Amino acid sequence: MKLQVKEQVKTLLAQEDLKLKELAELITNKTGQKCSPDSLSHKLRRGSMTYNEVLMITELLGYRISFTKEDV
Repeated sequence: MKLQVKEQVKTLLAQEDLKLKELAELITNKTGQKCSPDSLSHKLRRGSMTYNEVLMITELLGYRISFTKEDV
């Protein structure tokens, strides 16, 4: 089974030894708009995070998203 965005983001946070609160602070600093750990957590839980938000999170954590074609 493939990981959902929630699990992927949490995995990246664990690898970087960061808490959701710290990620929210990074997002606030990057965008200038208040991002709380609660709002971030709710978006992850609901699966309502946009692709642009995921791209920003991966960039903030020093990662890049790549696509790999699967053999079907």
